[in-house]
Amino acid sequence: MSRSPENAPGTTSVDVVIVGAGFAGLSAADRLTSMGVSVLILEGRDRVGGRVLSGEVAGVKVDLGGTWVSRRHTAVRDLAEKVGCTTVPQFAEGRNTLWFAGKRRTYKGSIPKLSPVALVNMARVQMALDKLAATIDVDTPWESPRAAEFDAVSLDEWLDRKRARASTRALMTVVCKVEFGCQPSDVSLLHVLRTIRAFGGVDHLLDVENGMQEERYAETTQEIAIRLADRLGNRVITGAPVRRIAQDGDGVTIHTDSTRIEATCAIVTTATEHRARIEFEPALSEQAQGLTHTWGLGKLSKAYVAYQRPFWRDAGLSGEGLTDTGTVFITFDVSPDPAGPGILMAFCDPRVFDGHAPDVRRAQVVRQLADLYGPEAADPIDYIDHCWGTDSFAAGGPNPVVAPYASLRYASALTEPHGRIHWAGTETAGEWTGSMNGAVLTGQRAAERVAELLRVEEKAMA
Repeated sequence: MSRSPENAPGTTSVDVVIVGAGFAGLSAADRLTSMGVSVLILEGRDRVGGRVLSGEVAGVKVDLGGTWVSRRHTAVRDLAEKVGCTTVPQFAEGRNTLWFAGKRRTYKGSIPKLSPVALVNMARVQMALDKLAATIDVDTPWESPRAAEFDAVSLDEWLDRKRARASTRALMTVVCKVEFGCQPSDVSLLHVLRTIRAFGGVDHLLDVENGMQEERYAETTQEIAIRLADRLGNRVITGAPVRRIAQDGDGVTIHTDSTRIEATCAIVTTATEHRARIEFEPALSEQAQGLTHTWGLGKLSKAYVAYQRPFWRDAGLSGEGLTDTGTVFITFDVSPDPAGPGILMAFCDPRVFDGHAPDVRRAQVVRQLADLYGPEAADPIDYIDHCWGTDSFAAGGPNPVVAPYASLRYASALTEPHGRIHWAGTETAGEWTGSMNGAVLTGQRAAERVAELLRVEEKAMA
């Protein structure tokens, strides 16, 4: 179990201090402790998990944050297996539902087939994105061919140049909202291409079967973090936001409101934007400071609506729906059993969702679900939502919104160590950046690098 700061000693000494108890921090601690390295994790929230969070609707545990895993996400799957968490397939049987231009229709597959002309346009844009993404180095995208050209335009501007139709733009807008929590005009083409390359192509990014949305965890993803933290025991301290990290040639000193920790090295796993909340001595480089100001997190909200049973399946519907207007822009069926309860997950646009009272938010979501799935959807038995943009500790959506010009100028500071301080977190990943798998990989990578540094210093002192 984790401990609170009031139970921690005033001054502690360990080999490595880890800031953040999300998947990156917990993975780093797990790897280091397996090598006999002493660690302490400091987490500002009163819980572990970071951007994974469990909730409950109609007696069923659901993911309010990160949810899905691909079969190719071996790092997080191995971690989950170690702590006894099991995957269940994402339901995708039947026809998907589309609300577009005020009309409802159904379709099969990941991409709506509105008309032959629209389909050709969408396929052309997708092929162009995949072709350009194949040229991107996910670890050092700023060194890729044509990187300066791609970083100088937003995805929206590029779609203009490609003469994308309204249906193609609508799909790209959904992708941006889900992956970055923003609009296509807010994010650079280079950052989008890097993400597509990191996720294995547009198809893998969009698909359920054999794609990024293939499976989820029956116990919820936060349960993985909770069980891993339990294994680490009193090495995890929650409710202890780090205020200051000072370092010299001998080590680092970390200050919270009530604790001082001395260590040889530190691993900081907070999102790039949240690095700015820590005072560093010596200060971060100008490039690293620029990163914290330009790689801010997007905004994304999520709602779950429960019914007595998944009635939409009777009509041969999958529960996967897309809309081009209103609060809800995509839905999925996450019902635990055909007998019920029936549960629809809805991603919501924070611009017209966050800030409203809970009853207003609920009414907005239910109204759109009734448009998609009929009058039965207007009578739910339970509801829950979470607005990540108004999160009380560290507001923000799934990934950074990297505007034009910000990658070439600042992205190299993502992983460049600051003296004895190393960085981890899904933003710092190359392959699988922006996913839970990427977070685990970066935690393990940082642990290996720090362990090697400790070995070198130990040999030098012998």
